[in-house]
Amino acid sequence: MSEKPSVLFVCVHNAGRSQMAAAWLTHLAGDRVEVRSAGSAPADSVNPAVVEAMREVGIDLTSETPKVLTVDAVRASDVCITMGCGDVCPVFPGKRYLDWKLEDPAGQGVEAVRPIRDRIRVLVEDLIAEIAAEKRR
Repeated sequence: MSEKPSVLFVCVHNAGRSQMAAAWLTHLAGDRVEVRSAGSAPADSVNPAVVEAMREVGIDLTSETPKVLTVDAVRASDVCITMGCGDVCPVFPGKRYLDWKLEDPAGQGVEAVRPIRDRIRVLVEDLIAEIAAEKRR
């Protein structure tokens, strides 16, 4: 793992799960980790229910926009975390790949997004602990 580890979160539209995960990692790890997110088929904007659910915990996603997944983004990342995007993420030797099984918030209201948001926070907290342990080795 590089001096400053980098993590890429990928979902289909980069409008929900991957945006929340990237926001949580940025919020909780600060500048200790380089954070990216992308989608295999990006939406036009971040899901409004996701924006609202994250606002409730003090994280502002209003300026975020979905980004397309590129081979360069995967290549530049130490850890690639997929969330329901199947096999579209390119695989490179030496990278760590994780697949987080999370419900898709697309088309759901903020009430349905809250438990997804909270589950992602727990997963991100665990990821931060794992990255810290790897850096100590």
